[in-house]
Amino acid sequence: MMPPLGALKVFEAAARLASFSRAADELHVTHAAVSHQIRLLEEWFGRPLFLREKRGVRLAPEAERLAEILSATFERVSAEAEALKQRTKSEITVACIPSIATR
Repeated sequence: MMPPLGALKVFEAAARLASFSRAADELHVTHAAVSHQIRLLEEWFGRPLFLREKRGVRLAPEAERLAEILSATFERVSAEAEALKQRTKSEITVACIPSIATR
C-alpha cells in the first residue's frame, strides 16, 4: 500500500526547504495545511518524519532516504511531463475565403 501522494509532495517540499512555511509558500497552501499533511504521513508511517525545534523543523534521520528518493522522482516526472508537453504541441491552420473569415 502506498502513502497519500499529495502528502508525499508536501513532505518532499518541506524536506527540501527545511521549513513548513516555505513549503506552504511554494505549494500555495497554508502552513496549517502543510502541518496536517505531514501529520497524516507521520501517522501512516507510525513515526515522526521531522524533528520539531525552537527555530523550525529538521528532517528526521529515518526520513532522509525517503526525501532523497521523492526529490529525484518528482524531478524526473517534471522533466518528462515538460518533454511530453513540448512534443504534443501542434499548430492548426484554418483556411477560408475572406467573407467567412470576417464573420
